[in-house]
Amino acid sequence: MPLRSTGARKVARDPVHHPLFARYYARVSVAAETRLGLARVRGRLLSGLSGRVLEVGAGNGLNFAHYPRAVAEVVAIEPERRLRQSARESALRSGVPVDVVPGAAERLPVKSEGFDAVVLSLVLCSVRDVPCALAEARRVLRPGGQVRFFEHGRGGGPVAVFTQRGLDRTVWPLLNGGCHLSRDPVAALRAAGFVLGPYRRLLLPENGPVLPASYCVLGTAWRPED
Repeated sequence: MPLRSTGARKVARDPVHHPLFARYYARVSVAAETRLGLARVRGRLLSGLSGRVLEVGAGNGLNFAHYPRAVAEVVAIEPERRLRQSARESALRSGVPVDVVPGAAERLPVKSEGFDAVVLSLVLCSVRDVPCALAEARRVLRPGGQVRFFEHGRGGGPVAVFTQRGLDRTVWPLLNGGCHLSRDPVAALRAAGFVLGPYRRLLLPENGPVLPASYCVLGTAWRPED
């Protein structure tokens, strides 16, 4: 069964363009794998996956090394050109087949019900339209397929949430490639019609200062059987 459909909706080749942020992210994300413990989280995020997987917002491909061998193929969507090129280089070192393609979360260039799992990893914070992106994730999943998610978002007490919202209204998205701090990924998944499975909240770094972007959630959701 083909992974992509010739009838899929066309998307702009570069729907996202953040070249300065892409350079910065490519450097700091690699260091964060060990310093913030992100490599361990990625391993838990992807453990047990199999079949065909769609990864939305692959960045520079740091998840690729953690896919289990039972995964038959990964289609990785990345809208930013510089990060997409880095992801393609990471795909060459992956232990599973990875196809990195351009596209936007709100308009995925793949066929409906063609995947066993969708991976959302630090991406819902920066998409332009979260409900639309999750509707697309549901569209491309087979009935009963799962979403694996690792996202940061709203957390802490009233002061922390007030700070997150203030940064979202001012400098944070401008400096961080459209990222937002105060979104609620669990509520968004529920509102999109997914069935929430086990999930846990965690702080990153685990042993360090609590920052506005420290509040994370890691878990699983399912598309209901039709």
